[in-house]
Amino acid sequence: MTKIVETQWDYQHDYHSSANADSLKVTHLTLELRVDFSAKQLIGHVQLQFEPNNNLTNVQQLILDCRDLTIFKVTDKQGAALEFTVSEGDEVLGQKLAINIHQSIRDVVVYYATSPQAQGLQWLAPEQTLGKLKPYLFSQSQPINARSWIPLQDTPKARVTFDAVIHVNNGLRAVMSALNTPQMPENGVFQFTMDKPIPTHLLALAVGDLAFEATGPRSGIYTEPGMLASAVKEFEDTEAMICVAESLLGPYAWGRYDMIVLPPSFPFGGMENPMLAFMTPTLIAGDKSLVSTVAHELAHSWTGNLVSNATWRDLWLNEGFTTYFTNRIVEAVYGKEQADLEWVNEFTRLESEMHSSDLADQTLPANVQSRDPNLAFNRFTYDKASMFVHELELRFGRAAFDEFLFDYVSHFAFKAITTETFIGYMQQHVIPKFTGKLSLAELNEWVYGQGLPNWFMPPISNSLDKVDFALAHFAQTKPASALDVTGWRVHHWQYFLNQLPQVITQEQLLDLDTTFNFTLSQNAEIACDWFRVAIRNHFDPVLEALSSFLITVGRAKFVKPLYIELQVAGYQQEAQQIYQQARAGYHPSLQVQLDKLIAINTTA
Repeated sequence: MTKIVETQWDYQHDYHSSANADSLKVTHLTLELRVDFSAKQLIGHVQLQFEPNNNLTNVQQLILDCRDLTIFKVTDKQGAALEFTVSEGDEVLGQKLAINIHQSIRDVVVYYATSPQAQGLQWLAPEQTLGKLKPYLFSQSQPINARSWIPLQDTPKARVTFDAVIHVNNGLRAVMSALNTPQMPENGVFQFTMDKPIPTHLLALAVGDLAFEATGPRSGIYTEPGMLASAVKEFEDTEAMICVAESLLGPYAWGRYDMIVLPPSFPFGGMENPMLAFMTPTLIAGDKSLVSTVAHELAHSWTGNLVSNATWRDLWLNEGFTTYFTNRIVEAVYGKEQADLEWVNEFTRLESEMHSSDLADQTLPANVQSRDPNLAFNRFTYDKASMFVHELELRFGRAAFDEFLFDYVSHFAFKAITTETFIGYMQQHVIPKFTGKLSLAELNEWVYGQGLPNWFMPPISNSLDKVDFALAHFAQTKPASALDVTGWRVHHWQYFLNQLPQVITQEQLLDLDTTFNFTLSQNAEIACDWFRVAIRNHFDPVLEALSSFLITVGRAKFVKPLYIELQVAGYQQEAQQIYQQARAGYHPSLQVQLDKLIAINTTA
C-alpha cells in the first residue's frame, strides 16, 4: 500500500469556505425569518455577533459565505448602514459577502431573501407530501448548503450558538435543530434557542403538517400524522440506545434527542442535526431491521456534534468513529449477531468501492480540497475509517479502548479538529500508553495509506455461513426454491445479493425474482441491491418498478448508484427518461450532482 504526499495544502485551512474565519470568529446568530410558500422563499434577517481571533483588532471586513441570496441591506446593531459587496458566484463555493466594518463593530445585521432554487432548501407542494393537503419545507445544510439560506461563516470549524424566530402561516409547525416543543403557538410564530456551539452544517429547519409523539422521557418523533404511528413503533428503542451510548461515552449533552421523519425526497438516511435528527422514511421497514441509522445519528451526538471535523477533508473523524460507535449500540440493543452482520456488510460495501475508485481517493482524509465536498461522503470516510477504529479496539482490548474513546471525546468536546490534530493526540496520549500495541508508522499507514493495510483481517460472521452455502448451491444452478433461507434477516439478504456472480442468466434472475419477489420488495435496501444486480444483467422486467422507485425515493445512497448502474449497463436513454420525471422530487443539492452525472438539459 502506497502513501500520498500532499505538501501543497494547508491542512488547517478550509478550502470550501470563502469566509475570513481565521481573522474574525462569528459566535452567535440571531435569526428571524418568514416562510413564504407561494414564493418559495425565506425572507428576513440575521444578526451575527463576532470577535477577532488572536487579538487581530484591525480587520476591516467581515467576509461571509452565501449562495444565491438577495441581500437587501446590511447594518450594525444600531441600524446604521454598512457598505457591502457580493462577489461573482463560484460553482462549488457560491459567493462572498464582504461587509466593511471598523474596530468598534462586533455585530452586523444582514437583511436578505433566499432564492426559490436554494440548494439547501426543498419546497414540496401538497401533492408531494403524504397528507396531500399542505406544503412542506425542509433544509439540508451539510456539507456547504447552509450558506444558501443564511449568510454566515459556512465552515465546520466556525461553531455558533443561535436563537431564531420563524413566522409560519397555514397552520403548519416549524421545527429546528434546537429545543422544540410539542405545543403549537396560535399566532404561527415559533421561537428556538440553541445554547451550545454547533458547526454551521448542523443548522436545520423544517416546516409542515407535523404531529408529535414521545418515544421516551427525552425523545420523540415529529412527522406527518399519517406516518406517526409506524414511525413511533419502528423507533421505540431510541431511549435504550441513548442509555447504551451514555454508558460508553458519557452523559448525553444536548438535553433531548427528537427525530423528524421527512418525506421520501430527503437525500440522506439521516442527518445528525442536534436535538432534532432528520430521518428518511425508507428506514421504516416494519421490523426494525434498518434502525441502525437511528443509532448512527444518535452516535453523532458525541462523535461529530461534540467532536467535529475542522474541514471536509477531515470528515472521517466524524463518520468513522460514528460508524464504529453505531455498531456498539446495535450490539448492545439488538445482539452481537446483528452487529457482526452489519460490520461484514460495511466491509462488503467498502470492498466494492475499492474496486471502482482511484487509489488517490482511498485514504482516510478525503482529498477534496479543490473539488466538491460532497465527494468526501464515500465508503472510505465511513467504512474504511470504521475498520480502523475496530482495529484500535482489537489491539487495545475493549475495556482499554472504551477508556480511550471516553477520554478522546472529553478532550475535544465542542472543538473542531483536523486529521493532523488527531495524529498529534495519538502520539502524545495514546501510543505511549499502549506500548507495543500501535506504532506511529502503523497509524500513518491507516490514515494516509491507499486502500487497506496489508495486515488487515476482514470481519467475519458465522451467521453468514448459511448464506455462503446457499450461494454455492445457486452457483451450481440449483433452483432458487431449493435454497434454504430459513431465519434470514435483511442483512443476510443484502449479503446474498451483493455476493451474487456479476453475470447471471435471465432464467436465474427470473427464478430468483419469482421465488423471493425482490422487484416488489418494500425494504428499500433490498430493492436497491436487487435493482443493481438486475440492471447489470439487463433483466428488463425490473425497469417499471425501478422507474417507480427512482421517482418516489430521493435518498442519494440509492438514487446515485442506480443511475450510475443504468448508464454503465447501456441504459442511458432510460436513465434520462426516468430522471426527467423524477428530478422535481429530488432535493436541490442532489439535483446538482445528478445533473452532472446524467448530463441532461434540465432547462429545456
